[in-house]
Amino acid sequence: MEGGRQPAKKLLRFLTAGSVDDGKSTLIGRLLHDTRGVCEDEIDSLRRASRNGLAEGIDLAMITDGLRAEREQGITIDVAYRYFSTPRRKFIIADAPGHEQYTRNMATAASTADLAVFLVDATLGVLPQSRRHAFIASLLGVRLAVVAVNKMDLVDFRQDVFEAIRGDFSDLLGRLQFEAPYFVPVSALDGDNVVTRSARTPWFDGPSLLDRLEAVEVAEAGAEPFRFPVQLVLRPNAVFRGYAGQVASGRVRTGDPILVSPSGSVSRVSSIGAWGGDLAEAAPPQCVALCLEDHLDIGRGDLLSSPEAPPAVSREFAATLIWMSASPLRCDNPYLLKHTSRQVCANVRRVRHTIDIQTLAAAEARDLALNDIGEVEIETHQPLCFDPYAANRTTGSFILIDLMTNHTVAAGMILENLALQAAPARVAVPQRGLTVWFTGLSGAGKTSLCRAVAERLAMRGCRLEILDGDVVREHLSKGLGFSREDRDENIRRVGFVAGLLTRHGVIVLAAAISPYRAVRDEVRAEIGDFIEVYVNAPLEVCEARDTKGLYQRARAGLIRGFTGIDDPYEPPLRPEVECRTDRETVRESVEKVLSAIDRALN
Repeated sequence: MEGGRQPAKKLLRFLTAGSVDDGKSTLIGRLLHDTRGVCEDEIDSLRRASRNGLAEGIDLAMITDGLRAEREQGITIDVAYRYFSTPRRKFIIADAPGHEQYTRNMATAASTADLAVFLVDATLGVLPQSRRHAFIASLLGVRLAVVAVNKMDLVDFRQDVFEAIRGDFSDLLGRLQFEAPYFVPVSALDGDNVVTRSARTPWFDGPSLLDRLEAVEVAEAGAEPFRFPVQLVLRPNAVFRGYAGQVASGRVRTGDPILVSPSGSVSRVSSIGAWGGDLAEAAPPQCVALCLEDHLDIGRGDLLSSPEAPPAVSREFAATLIWMSASPLRCDNPYLLKHTSRQVCANVRRVRHTIDIQTLAAAEARDLALNDIGEVEIETHQPLCFDPYAANRTTGSFILIDLMTNHTVAAGMILENLALQAAPARVAVPQRGLTVWFTGLSGAGKTSLCRAVAERLAMRGCRLEILDGDVVREHLSKGLGFSREDRDENIRRVGFVAGLLTRHGVIVLAAAISPYRAVRDEVRAEIGDFIEVYVNAPLEVCEARDTKGLYQRARAGLIRGFTGIDDPYEPPLRPEVECRTDRETVRESVEKVLSAIDRALN
């Protein structure tokens, strides 16, 4: 070798998948144990903790089942990653849970895997969860497979049992487009055909599981077109401007032309910064900072790519969804869609069909339930820059997040662009401004509703500003008291600022008690583009919500002129929106306000 240096060992990422108790954790434990991938002190600790006295006193499954709940229940719950190497190769193993309720964890493991090791219990054959895991792995781009028919010791290493399972599973893997899947009979507990060939299977002349894993060829990273999602703009001084992120695919070199999506701007790479100094070239999975020859408007969520092979830029696409929530998919619900470093608000327009795990046939459906897999059409409120998942696993994947709970509800793989070009976002850049005025008693929920609406509008890319009554009093109206005249003056000042912003194309969300009808009508007439939202809750509900104790102090006479107690509140006569926050959820109220905004702006 030149200079006496050994070539770098190639890395293989693989996951183990299959049904419950097929022996996935035990198989990985055997691999690690027999390749000396476990430290001696860890072996001693496992020997003391083991229950079954197996493998020289070690319960091999405990090597990867590290959570207390996993060891107590004897199951895998979370994905466990382990690392080991042999003289020929380096490996990262993902031990995925077999239980159906943890399907999301299996999908996570498959999303970065090069190869899947499917375990099948020789005593049970191919089970529905085995088929589900094979299908999910294929959806997530895994094309290499090894099928380990485990627990062969329990069927006396009978060849006919092995051949029957191979015949059953081969048909499914062929339809799922796995490339020449390799079948091997093993006993993970005893180590037969795991690391070394076993004398107990004289009828099997193939390599052991480890030999196969060491020899399998994996496509080199960097062959796809260049993709670089921008995560952060670096401006340490007035001179330097770098765009930080991780190379998702392809290669980039100094001097290469760069396309910025979705803006369509073009420049060239002037330098590639990295820890330790500049680079001449970067490839996956390196994290670098790209500097361009031109100062362009680039921010988090933009995608840098090769101009010769640009991504699609669209708001409409078809995708395959793996639904991970106990709450079913609702096509009328907005969701937060996270794609690379970009987050946008999105709706599932319709469910085309679900897919039957057993037959792989399409079935008509209107929604998706927990662990369903279906094909859907999605519309986003701002353009996304993407590739089909089959072409690029990074720019072709996304997750859906419930806006109210912040829970991930689905993993998605993009199939195709449904629009020739990106349509304008529904309210992405308002043609004119609008003031949305939230009025109601203290404690009715004005500020909470105002902020929830602001969050949704921000996801659409709207220019907006919040004017909260309490904040305005601290700054713009600091010298004013709480007489009727001072209260009217405070509202006029809020209205004046709201009017200025509205005339400059900003959506203004103003939350203020504003108890007197006349001054509210005066502000409406002055601004023109105005929506009044009556945040209505009974006085007793507002008092029960009062965390500051203001109502209690007012009833005790410690606060004079408190609205609702010894000063009147005049409700709107014809508000554009009325939100009954004692009866409605925040989501329901938000939807009512957003609908009114859409009607006013469109």
